[in-house]
Amino acid sequence: MNSSELIMIGLELMLLGMGSVFVFLILLVAVTTAMSSILTRFFPETLAVAKPSKRARPAAGAAIDPEMVAVIGAAIKQHRSRHG
Repeated sequence: MNSSELIMIGLELMLLGMGSVFVFLILLVAVTTAMSSILTRFFPETLAVAKPSKRARPAAGAAIDPEMVAVIGAAIKQHRSRHG
């Protein structure tokens, strides 16, 4: 075997390998798309309804919640201790 025959065999193997991977990926995309469309047809997603929060939000200009101030202050203190 000379070098040109070896190169041709190598190119054939490369094309065979790359072709099989390409075909596999195309089949994977097709099967995944088909499965997704089948599942959405038979099992449609139900829209989640947002539940109103139990804690009423203060109106604009209302007093600031002291608990929220304490939480924000603790977060700032922790951030500064880690990065400063």
